Amino acid sequence: MRTEQEMYDLVLGFAREDERVRAVILNGSRANPNVPKDKYRDFDIVYVVRDFDAFKADHSWIDIFGERLILQMPEAMRYPDGSGHFNWLMLLKDGNRIDLTLIPIEKPELIGSDSQSVTLLDKDGLLPQFPEANDRDYVIKPPSELFYYSCCNNFLWCLQNVAKGLVRDELPYAMMMFHMVVMPELHDMIDWYIGSQNNYTVNAGKMGKFFKQFLPERLYRQYLGIYSGCGSEDIWRTLFLAGDLFRELAVIVANTCGFTYRQHEEDGIHEYLRKMKNGEY
Repeated sequence: MRTEQEMYDLVLGFAREDERVRAVILNGSRANPNVPKDKYRDFDIVYVVRDFDAFKADHSWIDIFGERLILQMPEAMRYPDGSGHFNWLMLLKDGNRIDLTLIPIEKPELIGSDSQSVTLLDKDGLLPQFPEANDRDYVIKPPSELFYYSCCNNFLWCLQNVAKGLVRDELPYAMMMFHMVVMPELHDMIDWYIGSQNNYTVNAGKMGKFFKQFLPERLYRQYLGIYSGCGSEDIWRTLFLAGDLFRELAVIVANTCGFTYRQHEEDGIHEYLRKMKNGEY
């Protein structure tokens, strides 16, 4: 795997030599001083360019970054009418990954003001003065009362959908409902719990990747225990485990925010789950 410096030399070397590239910005985890440093962090690079259409017309120029294992071009896949910028996501054979975004110089509004932004090159002084990079845009924010209650209600409500999938022996539906609908609500509550314990000054990471860093060991182990096998009994077990963890965190968040946890809603859905599991309905 090429070193960080070798990758920066490559990125900036091309930018300096090609007159069409007028500025280079580093975003993402390598720009964030609060993210643990390791060699697997992506290189999130922005080129601000002239002749934007020429770059898009011939993709072979990206070969300068090295042999690729796989390439993704989100705009070509999902935004055929154009989104104003263009991305090449490159997983390179040496293990490095570059997420390269091109922005036309005629559209400076697309540069944005992400708090994880570092100027690497600015040939014309066209970039704004970025403040010192940090993760302030990603810090957990306290929930509004409506959002808190909506999270609690949807978490509990969708448990009954999982239960129906289980009693019908529709395991794909049950698992998808649990992991794609129920778990995101739990993740929101975990975020708010972490925020409430840290004065809403920390970032728990994309998809909870820093949960281990911020959750007490007992709660983190409880969280890991929610992930189940594919058997019906395993999924039933995870429903009740998830409910227990959600309640504990939701009560703490409610207390810190001045909300009230609606215990009667939990009691109602748990009665339904027990009866569904025992075949009483």
